Amino acid sequence: MSSQPRAVGDQAPDFTLRDQNGQDVTLSTLTAEKNVLVVFYPFAFSGICTGELDGIRDSLGDFVADDLQLLALSCDPMYAIRAWADDKGYFFPLLSDFWPHGDVARSYGVFHEGGGMAIRGTFLIDRDRIIRWSLVNGPGEERDFSGVQDVLREIRG
Repeated sequence: MSSQPRAVGDQAPDFTLRDQNGQDVTLSTLTAEKNVLVVFYPFAFSGICTGELDGIRDSLGDFVADDLQLLALSCDPMYAIRAWADDKGYFFPLLSDFWPHGDVARSYGVFHEGGGMAIRGTFLIDRDRIIRWSLVNGPGEERDFSGVQDVLREIRG
């Protein structure tokens, strides 16, 4: 990895990236209105990543709500993630951190230099752009999203 992953209590680095449809998505614009769950994944079309995003798609209500937005990020080019989203029916934002390659993943401390990819970093960011929950898994390690809902209940009061 390029550096230590961002921790709970840290200010989340702002970013603007293009989604699978070529639209710019800016974190600070979203956090002005909602909490945001940022999910870094290594590669489109890979086994574990497909399983994780299928799980998100199949229980989207746990990840997208009036006060919660999901963003999934990889270092894949926009056209690859568009093909994957179309193939799998992912109707939530998949963002391309392709160029400068892995810049946002590096800023969150989840870029794997040797593999040229993001590792499985997950960050729940509140409306003040503070990281409220995080989980970082290495390549080949599937993540467990169960802690997200507990923290969301705390945030919601």
